[in-house]
Amino acid sequence: MNKQTSYKASCFCGDVQFTLSGEPEAMAFCHCDSCRRWSAGQVNAFTLWNPDNIEITSGVDKTGSFSGNPGSEHETEVSRRKWCKTCGGHVFTEHPEMGVTDVPAVVISGFTFKPGFHVHYQETVHHVKDGLAKFKDLPEEAGGSGQQLSE
Repeated sequence: MNKQTSYKASCFCGDVQFTLSGEPEAMAFCHCDSCRRWSAGQVNAFTLWNPDNIEITSGVDKTGSFSGNPGSEHETEVSRRKWCKTCGGHVFTEHPEMGVTDVPAVVISGFTFKPGFHVHYQETVHHVKDGLAKFKDLPEEAGGSGQQLSE
């Protein structure tokens, strides 16, 4: 893991800044359509944090929010996506039903991203051969089937 116990993070322009304390609960890649569309990338590198370990330190008034996963097979999951109203840069996504907050790895300064697995790999548009577990949906401990797919 990383050596720090506190990290600084921000949106693209820096108007929204926040701190993360401790270490993430998990680090992985998501291939679902919802995450790909939200991140505007073929794969989403995420870190999951305990919500109590995240604090917006500036720009809370510049933070926009959207709830839901429109057009996704995961529509029943409630996700609150946060972004900066100035630059549109992503900040984090709250997943209250799972009890975690997803912070894109790329917005965390000085953080070493060490993914442990891939989720929703059946939806991939970018096959990755990295030796990590590829889950059809989610690991069992996260409420998924735990079914793994081949690379």
